[in-house]
Amino acid sequence: MGYSQQDTTKLPFAIADEKKLSAEDLKNKKEGFYVAGVPDISVDPLNGLGVGVEGSLFFNGKKSDPFFAYVPYKARLNVVLFYTTKQQRELILNFDVPYIFQTKWRFRAEAAFEVNPNLLFFGNTEKTLQPLSYYPNNDTSKTLVNNASYNDYNNSLTGSKKYFNTYQEQEIVANFSFEHSFLRGKLRTLLGYEFATVSNTTPLNDSSLLHQSALSGKILGYGNNLISFIHSALIFDTRDLEADPSKGIFAEITNELSLTALGSQYNFNKTFAHFNIYQRILPSAFKKFVFAGRIAIGYAQGDVPFYEYRHQWSSDTHVEGLGGSNTIRGYKQARFLARVMQFTNLELRYRFAQCKLSKQHLAFSAVPFFDVGGVWDNLTNLNHLENIRYSEGLGLRIAWNVNTVLRFDYSVSREDAQFFFQLGHVF
Repeated sequence: MGYSQQDTTKLPFAIADEKKLSAEDLKNKKEGFYVAGVPDISVDPLNGLGVGVEGSLFFNGKKSDPFFAYVPYKARLNVVLFYTTKQQRELILNFDVPYIFQTKWRFRAEAAFEVNPNLLFFGNTEKTLQPLSYYPNNDTSKTLVNNASYNDYNNSLTGSKKYFNTYQEQEIVANFSFEHSFLRGKLRTLLGYEFATVSNTTPLNDSSLLHQSALSGKILGYGNNLISFIHSALIFDTRDLEADPSKGIFAEITNELSLTALGSQYNFNKTFAHFNIYQRILPSAFKKFVFAGRIAIGYAQGDVPFYEYRHQWSSDTHVEGLGGSNTIRGYKQARFLARVMQFTNLELRYRFAQCKLSKQHLAFSAVPFFDVGGVWDNLTNLNHLENIRYSEGLGLRIAWNVNTVLRFDYSVSREDAQFFFQLGHVF
């Protein structure tokens, strides 16, 4: 029947057995209230040295709670504070309550403020797929260097070309959503609302590519913007543990509708769909050896401001363009942009050690991975396989008290090599 009689006598409604935590994760899950936080230290060529803290306040309840074995937590408050030597600043608060008031409803809310003067813009069409090139010392009489590495290209941007691809974004955003579960918790519908003020400028170079594109009418969204969205989604979720799944499927289709009638500055629509699968490998031989795969596609139509090309919204994660820590990790964030974006991520997550340190449970996993994807100007061009780009790499995961995952990734591509340290799996 998909659930046990013992569970249904305790739960106010049935929840599928697929949603139940594994015996090992249930054993390691803490009771009651606890705090998990880590210093966030990063170094990258875009934002410099970053220092901050990412922490969570968890309330798990007691093991006797009928929901204890079926949810990662009863409630969670996340706090992110971050600052870099190149002036990126973030303050993010988000709140999540699965099965709020022991009902089939889930409530989420988020408020955030961010200033990032180090974002990159290479365009918002298939032309962003062209290899990087430059003239040495900006001297057009010299031979053009093609298929350049990102570092060589960036170092060539001197004089009037300095910060040619760089822009600054300041954003204040607030959103909330309600989800209702069906099919014993495996299917959810979502409805939510978001409002944001967004400012995009190029204070370091008035002749930047972004400013030129705005002046020539090639893009929308330069300067100050007001954006509001109606969020909707259909979600199928059989993962045993949201933060660190051992088995199950997470499939989702989301939609963001922006209308001037609802206070937005533009009329446009964005649709995003992805399918994630998690499958244990040789469970009799390994405590936790998991194949994880994700395939995703996003499509933007209407009068879309340029910065919304890179934002693909999901109830589970956020995607920031093709490239960066959540899509093709061997390329810079938002290196490739167009109306259609498709990508696939493949990972092998092998837990090779675990221990207890000062009453804290730590589990260590090695994660080789492969990322591939592309962008297209319209859906009819998806058969143009020359638009595909890829990267590969190796990662380390440290699961801390089941619900907090520290992620270390190193990835290489034809154009670049990057290292990331963040909280949470890519997917």
